[in-house]
Amino acid sequence: MIIIVTGTDTGVGKTVATAALAARSGPGTIVVKPVQTGIGTEEPDISVVARLTGCEVAEFTRLEDPLAPDTAARLRGIGIPPISEHTARVRELARTHDLVIVEGAGGILVRLDADGGTLPDLAVELARDHPVQVYVVTRVGLGTLNHTELTVNTLRSRGLEPAGLVLGAVPKELGLAEECNLAELPRVTGVPIVAALPDGVGGLDPEHFQTQVDSFFVRHNTPKPAKCSQRCCAREIDGNTNARSCSVART
Repeated sequence: MIIIVTGTDTGVGKTVATAALAARSGPGTIVVKPVQTGIGTEEPDISVVARLTGCEVAEFTRLEDPLAPDTAARLRGIGIPPISEHTARVRELARTHDLVIVEGAGGILVRLDADGGTLPDLAVELARDHPVQVYVVTRVGLGTLNHTELTVNTLRSRGLEPAGLVLGAVPKELGLAEECNLAELPRVTGVPIVAALPDGVGGLDPEHFQTQVDSFFVRHNTPKPAKCSQRCCAREIDGNTNARSCSVART
């Protein structure tokens, strides 16, 4: 099995979402970052995953500047591997591991090589001979509906049906926009919310992260009224984190 983790933008919480998925997986899991940019500016994504989960990790390409991979490579005048090479390496890892989780860079159409190759290109090639699930990490705040629907539509245009939405960095207190977006995201995309990651959980120590990780994922509880007045209902995911998911009351 191969899981692809993409996002609506940079900084939406893909790395913590990747760590959460890995922490819930058994032994035999490896997390892969095909291209990492911005080395030296902060803790590399793959190091965050390793720290939080203790999972085996692999990073294929490192680029110094915090830019899109294609841009960062051209700025330094260096070559970077094509998508086909990343695909081959992920396939090789899939032969020796039960689960490979691949974290993308930035948003869905960020160019990962000099030929315009993107994460959907990688996913499509891998899906030819492996079961592939794609998760979309998104924000809960204002503007997320457009960004998320564009991302989901891009995946579907390539024949990739998202397995679920993951809400990254959900604030403790939700405003009206956030309450309504919890209902609207599944409605406008047709994709369920499968997890909500409370803001700041990436800063937990490994023991507490792994202990709490199951609470980030949606449990099907009885719907309760939400603040949003437009026929939405909220169901509490975890009373300790105040992260909530929402489904639309359909007529």
